[in-house]
Amino acid sequence: MKNNNDSSSISFTAHYTGFIWHHYGLSEAAFATTQGRLYFSLLLPFECLARRIVGSDIKTTLLQRHALIDRELETMIARHPDLQVLEIACGLSPRGHRFSRKHPGITYVEADLPGMVARKKPLLESLQSLNRRHRLVTCNILDTGSADSLENVIAREFRHDKALVVISEGLVNYFELPLISSVWQRLATTLKTFVQGSYLTDVYPEVEGHRFSGIIRAANRSLRIASRSAFCLHFGSDDSMQQHFESMGFARVRVFNPDHEPALVQARGGALVRVINANAGEPSQETLPA
Repeated sequence: MKNNNDSSSISFTAHYTGFIWHHYGLSEAAFATTQGRLYFSLLLPFECLARRIVGSDIKTTLLQRHALIDRELETMIARHPDLQVLEIACGLSPRGHRFSRKHPGITYVEADLPGMVARKKPLLESLQSLNRRHRLVTCNILDTGSADSLENVIAREFRHDKALVVISEGLVNYFELPLISSVWQRLATTLKTFVQGSYLTDVYPEVEGHRFSGIIRAANRSLRIASRSAFCLHFGSDDSMQQHFESMGFARVRVFNPDHEPALVQARGGALVRVINANAGEPSQETLPA
């Protein structure tokens, strides 16, 4: 019987994004798989067509979100040189390898489902990347009682007297909003037990009002079929994103729109992705661990 909490069907997208990072100089060749190169080649004509018609493509949104998350993470490390980082659903992201080498004082834990962990572990070992400060563990964010639940992984891997940031990239839109919201509520509660707890994620908003909304929705339907998941667009505005994350228990929420970031590669038709930096607030005496 299939585990209803198993979201491994979306992991094929990790191959494509992994190749994008390498293609644009953001990772080493080890992160670029044969499958990723194949997906890149197959999608190239459609990407060119999307840039001409819509003014944006998958590659542009991937680079925008990756750059914004990296920028926010760099800012956090500047404030907390001993920052703890958990990247959930890490896939073939090169961020853990890159940041743990660049910042020797941080602790970086990558987490994913067992299949992806088994695939990525030899990759990181070949780069001599895994050590006490850079670890790779299994985690299923939808589980609530197993040893690999989000709460148990965080409790096991991190110290509460140091700042912690949890990162998810290319994950949340594969779930219906009520389901991923339950994860956000659990995460906000857990992060409140740390001296400082933050969450960095990308979100793809609804496209009502975009002049090519019909084409974009058709592309999303295709992704649903390809990934065998309910790829959904969440929120009708940046304000609604902020309000929703605050209602999940986050104290301070900032929403970054790539259109307002001149240093980023720009989408002629308008940005299709946002990056959220949500801080859980100061821990109370009730939430501090004994």
